[in-house]
Amino acid sequence: MKILVPVKRVVDYNVKVRVKTDGSGIETAGVKMSMNPFDEIAVEEAVRLKEKGVVTEIVAISMGVPQCSETLRTALAMGADRGILVETTDELQQLAVAKLLKAIVDQEKPQLVILGKQAIDDDMSATGQMLAALLGWSQGTFASKVEVAGDIATVTREVDGGLETVALNLPAIITTDLRLNEPRYASLPNIMKARKKPIANVKPADLGVDTTPRLTVLKVEEPPKRKAGVKVKTVAELVGKLKTEAKVI
Repeated sequence: MKILVPVKRVVDYNVKVRVKTDGSGIETAGVKMSMNPFDEIAVEEAVRLKEKGVVTEIVAISMGVPQCSETLRTALAMGADRGILVETTDELQQLAVAKLLKAIVDQEKPQLVILGKQAIDDDMSATGQMLAALLGWSQGTFASKVEVAGDIATVTREVDGGLETVALNLPAIITTDLRLNEPRYASLPNIMKARKKPIANVKPADLGVDTTPRLTVLKVEEPPKRKAGVKVKTVAELVGKLKTEAKVI
């Protein structure tokens, strides 16, 4: 079985995000970038399935500027077998990414695509669902447990009321939630081995995909700063403030 794992290069989750002075977007110049944490979970799950003997090949895919190859190297060091970089400096929105992934799926013929449920830069949570719709494949989103046996993938997913278990006929799309696993750290030997693993470089035009943005960002701004809290001496004073100032009761 072959698995495709898309991985996105985002601002590192430890970095405080800053908005550009002109409000056109997020400042990325000189900012530490890393793999989207949900995609790390997807890579880890693919590697675990390979260690169980369920999977024979893991192909990592990233899209964007040439530096995305660094993100692919991280995935290769974690255990992916080879990488594909769709290199472009254009803005890639979710529908364009899904179309590019569909084109790669048509070429690679995988039985499973595992990707993070969302990226921490835009929190869109749409690419996996769009890809499933374009391919006409079954999907298991927000997975907290994945089991694959034969042509069936059993996915336990988190819903508002608790947990839901679905059985998917392969090929299928799975998006990963935080509680699925704990990603491993790449060892130094594996980092060295990753340098020799192949990364294919393609362009959107090679895949026959139009990546023209469908959405326009009008303005990006920071949320308003919260007012400082106050301490109250009695419950009666608290209730009074909730009634007269906060007007929530």
